[in-house]
Amino acid sequence: MSASFKYDPAAQQVIGPAGALPIAASDLQATRFLMLLEGECLEDDITAVTARYGYSRQRYYQLRDQFTSGGMVALAPRKSGPKSNYRRTDQVVRQVLRYRFLDPDSSPEVIGQKLRQRQVSISDRSVSRIIADYGIQKKTPHPESPKPASTGAHATGRKSRPPGARRRAELGTRRAPTPGR
Repeated sequence: MSASFKYDPAAQQVIGPAGALPIAASDLQATRFLMLLEGECLEDDITAVTARYGYSRQRYYQLRDQFTSGGMVALAPRKSGPKSNYRRTDQVVRQVLRYRFLDPDSSPEVIGQKLRQRQVSISDRSVSRIIADYGIQKKTPHPESPKPASTGAHATGRKSRPPGARRRAELGTRRAPTPGR
């Protein structure tokens, strides 16, 4: 007796002789495994199988090799793109911070230009990101608020005392008279 099944991408389910098993559209790991199962075990044409699942032949063989070496875990989708900061290395970050502390008024464009003159390949946007990551942005000047009316001696017309006179008066001490006064 030969049991056979087919994956129906429109219905998102595996259909077999005894029933159907739903597969979530977001479950790429299960979908990839079903494609490999059909391609390797059911004697179907690989081109037809990959077309049904929306993959190329090349990707099919890549996934098969990954599955052979790592099992089901290897079929899980992984983040694509660079795995490390190859432009913003620790050395470059230190240089950006050094230039910024030496001249706090220098712009990211100026710092980027200095680094490029030293044969460091970095964009102005990367320099801006480093500065933002470390929180060493330039302080933006706040508009000066109007000063409130003074409540000191000048506002009331009273004479002001010299510094410390109030305290000497509280302590009961007097200042020694200066000659010529």
